[in-house]
Amino acid sequence: MPEPRRSVLAVAVLSMLAEEPMHAYRMQQLIKERHKDDVVNVSQRNSVYQTVQRLVRDGLAEVAATERADNRPERTSYRITATGRATLDEWLRTMLSTPAREYTEFPAALAFLPNLAPRDAAAALTARITRLEARAAALDAEIAQVRSFLPRLFAIESEYQQQVIAAELAYVRGIVEDLRTGEITWPSGD
Repeated sequence: MPEPRRSVLAVAVLSMLAEEPMHAYRMQQLIKERHKDDVVNVSQRNSVYQTVQRLVRDGLAEVAATERADNRPERTSYRITATGRATLDEWLRTMLSTPAREYTEFPAALAFLPNLAPRDAAAALTARITRLEARAAALDAEIAQVRSFLPRLFAIESEYQQQVIAAELAYVRGIVEDLRTGEITWPSGD
């Protein structure tokens, strides 16, 4: 049997199942209620169901119960297996210890910045600053709200995002300033 494929969503699902058996819709609800959807994409419910099915196929989760309430559709609850628990621990250790090479849009856009005129690049980056500032303010509020009734542990990924945004803001502000002063420039086609 091939090695199970690690994904952020698979880690989230196994983490939910490590708490207690539950059905896929409940997992998605909890991820959203706990604001983990800031770091795990659960916008499509089907992706949660597909991940659960893959984990069952790979022996990392199993059916705990199937029930029907009133005239509602059947609902299947799942639980983590011993292999699933060991795999979750291994995946978390790897994700924490090994920086992943992630191919995100922003560095790619920076790599091809000279395709825009310097003033267009500065305008786009200035708009990014505004959006990052709004995101930082939202994170500040979220962290304060969570910390008002839970230990720091439960806001730690938001704290990380807060620090990443602060670093990105400083960097982008510097680039915009260098574009405005002409420290960074290139010939434009306009």
